[in-house]
Amino acid sequence: MDYFNYRDGILHAEDIPLPDIAEEVGTPVYIYSAATFVRHYRVFADAFQSQPGFEDTLICYSAKANGNLATLALLAREGAGVDVVSEGELRKALRAGVSPEKIVFSGVGKTTTEMAYGLKAGILQFNVESEPELQALSQIAQELGQTADISLRINPDVDANTHAKISTGRAEDKFGVPWSRAREIYAYAAGLPGLKISGMDAHIGSQLTELAPFKAAFQRLGELVHDLRSDGHEIKHLDLGGGLGIPYGDGDDPPLPTDYAGMVMQATHNLGCRLIFEPGRLIAGNSGILLSRVIYVKEGEDRKFLILDAAMNDLIRPAMYDAYHTLVPVAEPAGNYREVYDIVGPVCESSDTFAKARSLTPIQAGDLVAFRSAGAYGAVMASEYNGRPLVPEVMVHGDKWAVIRPRPDYDELLGRDRVPDWLSMN
Repeated sequence: MDYFNYRDGILHAEDIPLPDIAEEVGTPVYIYSAATFVRHYRVFADAFQSQPGFEDTLICYSAKANGNLATLALLAREGAGVDVVSEGELRKALRAGVSPEKIVFSGVGKTTTEMAYGLKAGILQFNVESEPELQALSQIAQELGQTADISLRINPDVDANTHAKISTGRAEDKFGVPWSRAREIYAYAAGLPGLKISGMDAHIGSQLTELAPFKAAFQRLGELVHDLRSDGHEIKHLDLGGGLGIPYGDGDDPPLPTDYAGMVMQATHNLGCRLIFEPGRLIAGNSGILLSRVIYVKEGEDRKFLILDAAMNDLIRPAMYDAYHTLVPVAEPAGNYREVYDIVGPVCESSDTFAKARSLTPIQAGDLVAFRSAGAYGAVMASEYNGRPLVPEVMVHGDKWAVIRPRPDYDELLGRDRVPDWLSMN
């Protein structure tokens, strides 16, 4: 369920007609529903925290899905923690009011500068992914006279059955320490000064639409928890990552959070660990749309093209992942007649294509259209390719709305570049 619905023939975000935003901000523009963010967070959190023994579960929203300060502040108010993968995301989480004790730092390539910042901030834990990272974190912790709480990210070698570019738990993926060497690497970590083992971490991929891969991974992790405790390690936290998929309108029907929670509780109830989760897409995905305007309807040799003012630099998921996003007109269709279009943007790349042979009610130049399920991995992955200013972001709350990231003007865009003195502009 989301809060983007037709009222009186016009698509609204909560109580705001989308044309009102387009009129003032222009297009393309990302529009988020605060009520949808909150609802999705609560549904996931309540699936665990309503169960006896799981009241202390920590939900660390994955900032990489949608890291706007307004998004983080909204979820922090709900009690969410944050999973970060860079110093920039960590700084955003802190600025948004997230307690450091609710922040976990993930990622395969943390620099020593980022490690030092995390230590000084007093975050909950580092999810460590390699022996060199252990060595670096140990050295930084000693230099600062601090102790770093760590979980090792375990690669359980489970195929998540998702897109290859968002699968992270197979033996050939770059993430985590190998399953076969986990006990050895834990023993190595225990001998390093400045480190304190507190748990275990895993994340097998994103946009999973079935429970079987999760169950296989979590059962393997449970066995490893028992082995590590027999080796003398204290495993208090079990960070199970994120990855539960959302409906994009392409026929996939992902499990409900309650079904996912039931499977998790069955797999982990006897471990006595505090559970940590890192959902991102599940909370943000259907909380946002990308609003665009049709520039032209082009008659091709054997098809029609809808040429939009949104492009792959604004929403790169279709070009990168062959991702599906439902496209709907902002003016509610009056009939059932449909035409077939290729939906494309203005960027000079053949990959600037959102959909091929999409059946839609007739669309005209100047019409407003909306890509649904665009709240995750949309604005955060946008660029200024082809000299196009970054797409702005808007958040709606009931009958109020605000720009939460403005569109840069061309002076700002050009002002980021520097021409050296020796290169004459005359």
